[in-house]
Amino acid sequence: MISFSRIAAVFIKELVQMRRDRPTFAIMIMVPVMQLALFGFAINTDPRHLPAAVELRDEGPLTRSFLASLKQSTYVEITDIVHGEAQGEELLRSGKVNFLIVIPENFESDFVRGERPEILVAADASDPVAASGVIGAVGEIARRAFAPELDRLPSKLRGGAPPYNVVVHRQYNPEGVTAFNIVPGLLGVILTMTMTMITSIALTRERERGTYEALLSSPVRPLEIMVGKTTPYILVGAIQTGIILLAARYVFDIPFTGNMAAFVLVLSIFIFTNLMLGYLISTVARTQMQAMQMTFFVFLPSILLSGFMFPFRAMPAWARAIGEALPNTHFLRMVREIMLKGASFADIQGDLGPLLLILFVLAGIALLRFQRTLD
Repeated sequence: MISFSRIAAVFIKELVQMRRDRPTFAIMIMVPVMQLALFGFAINTDPRHLPAAVELRDEGPLTRSFLASLKQSTYVEITDIVHGEAQGEELLRSGKVNFLIVIPENFESDFVRGERPEILVAADASDPVAASGVIGAVGEIARRAFAPELDRLPSKLRGGAPPYNVVVHRQYNPEGVTAFNIVPGLLGVILTMTMTMITSIALTRERERGTYEALLSSPVRPLEIMVGKTTPYILVGAIQTGIILLAARYVFDIPFTGNMAAFVLVLSIFIFTNLMLGYLISTVARTQMQAMQMTFFVFLPSILLSGFMFPFRAMPAWARAIGEALPNTHFLRMVREIMLKGASFADIQGDLGPLLLILFVLAGIALLRFQRTLD
């Protein structure tokens, strides 16, 4: 016979155990809340207000109409006015803008004469999703901007092809191949998951096996324990990186156009940062299960808020603020710039500094959290 009293006793026992295991209970509650917030509010596949630079070689009324139409469309936000090709290319390569719009010389006069001057739109297509909206809409934006002027043209220029031409150049990924964006980003995702999870169970394994006491009674200092526990996994990260780079080159035909020394530096800092994050988790978690749960709690926003799956600039301001605090966000930007855009040390400084800061903060907190007692 089934005894409801015994079932009730086991039920109460589990409630007491759940109350004692507060980290696990908190994660069980927070994970669905976090998923609702991220998927419901932060994720947006229709990016707007993307930064754009304009290279003005003709500043007449038609140019001003076109720029005003761009702003009203909400697709782009003009952040820079440049007066040289090199400056615009630098902004595009460094990722500070997603688009470079070039208004050619004598645009007004060529427009009126029906010589079909070209408006060049250079798009950073390393993220095809972010670029597709503007690329698809720029023709309609130009048509609306120049519609009032068409009535004032000579009759022979009306009714046929428009007296201008919009030329779109997809930079860094001309064919809009999704793998060009996903595979380099996958390097950051895999390293985040494996480095953080492996290191997070380093000390918790010691606790569960009962060898933590011997480690504490040894003359080894906290910094020495940290270095000794994390450095073996650098080799693992190097092997994973080699596999992904070989697959990117020979399976997906993704070029590597940047500075290899810059790539190695960025990769080393990123691996150390994730190792420090995992070590910090290991100082909080009491069991390996808790360590893996906490790793997942960190891993989810690292995928969704870093720009790996969804355009970073399409997210609301609060989500971007969280994303800027994630190591994966800065690593993805730099590795894509190095691999696809031929970036050098000068081009990645804007993200290299924040990544170093995150590394030092995580390492400092982990050292402070390390306890030389069993309590």
